[in-house]
Amino acid sequence: MAEEILVVLSTFPDVEMARRIAEKLVTQNLAACANITAQVESIYRWQGKIESATEALAVFKLTANRYAAFEKALRALHPYKVPEIIALPVTHGSNEYLRWVCENCAE
Repeated sequence: MAEEILVVLSTFPDVEMARRIAEKLVTQNLAACANITAQVESIYRWQGKIESATEALAVFKLTANRYAAFEKALRALHPYKVPEIIALPVTHGSNEYLRWVCENCAE
């Protein structure tokens, strides 16, 4: 596969917000798809304190050449001051699926 594929993780305050933002990003061809886990428990340090929250986790699949536009749009839509946006390269996967990601994340 010539095109680099990324998996991007981002948490949201609830599943409804994750769904709304994911739909916008997929509709704009910035991501081929998003999987949403309705509830994850997050434990983190924020402003010097240990915090915890129940959040929704979205897992996006996109091409690396769409990442800059994806991140810009996600930051604009995201309610958090410092949103989690972690991109991981896909090094192996089903050729058919990776091709589908490329076809559905076109500019």
